[in-house]
Amino acid sequence: MKTAFFSHQKFREHDNGPRHPERAARLDAIDAALRRENLWDALDHRDFEPATDEQLLQCHTEAHVAEIRRLAQAGGGRVDADTRVGAVSYDVAKLAAGAACAAVEAVLSGACDNAFVAARPPGHHAESDRAMGFCLFNRAAVAARHAQRKHGLQRVAILDWDVHHGNGTQEIFYDDPSVLFVSAHQWPLYPGTGRREERGSGAGEGATLNFPLPAGSGDEEYIRVWNSIGDALQEFAPQMILLSAGFDAHARDPLANMQVSTEGFRAMMATTRQWAAQYCENRLVCLLEGGYDLTALGDGVAAVVKELSSDEYCR
Repeated sequence: MKTAFFSHQKFREHDNGPRHPERAARLDAIDAALRRENLWDALDHRDFEPATDEQLLQCHTEAHVAEIRRLAQAGGGRVDADTRVGAVSYDVAKLAAGAACAAVEAVLSGACDNAFVAARPPGHHAESDRAMGFCLFNRAAVAARHAQRKHGLQRVAILDWDVHHGNGTQEIFYDDPSVLFVSAHQWPLYPGTGRREERGSGAGEGATLNFPLPAGSGDEEYIRVWNSIGDALQEFAPQMILLSAGFDAHARDPLANMQVSTEGFRAMMATTRQWAAQYCENRLVCLLEGGYDLTALGDGVAAVVKELSSDEYCR
């Protein structure tokens, strides 16, 4: 399989301040792990441009985009206690969203079989009109809308195994039956959303599926829940799968209380690859979200990329 890899030195310039867990060293750890596992040179490293305002506005309000831009132009400021905008953060976040759209382009054009986007800041907590949880713009949502609006895809699935519920992705698509959003996450935990009864509204009822898991859940619980998603995917018949791939459910992570191992992430990735092969011609894009222990993060991404690059699921 030909796996594209999207990253950029500029992603390291977004600065959340000293001792913040979402830091540039996360990308250094990923790069080092990919090189250590002899994966770096086999990846298709691709160039990309920032997302346009039009692409962002498919998911975010004009007021939200303008506020992030204003804070950056003012030299930076805090959105909340956890989320900071620096002088370059607006440009970096637009570039991160652009990387997600470029990954969609590469996969849909056939230039690669699948893709991994190693970008920061993360995105899945960003709602249509609100930045929060380290996230400024919702890259998964922007990528899904790009696939639909530019390429005419009618059904896109967004799966999310980050330990925190992807409230932003859920909010953006809550009444939209064309996007299936599925999240497995620790609950209760930040941001407090993601109960099982949250299933969408209006025409989108049933297109949101939440699997809250208690603290202490590990490989067995996660893999069992992840495997159960297959029936919903088969019924939905996605034309592309996007994966919000956080690695903060790992046993080593300091921000949560789960016990997933590197092998557990690899096993969930293998299942996801099977779904992509079965339902949507291998069209799969993985987007980095959380993961704050550097060793666990690097090892997890390397395991996922190795699975993405496997020839087992070639069409």
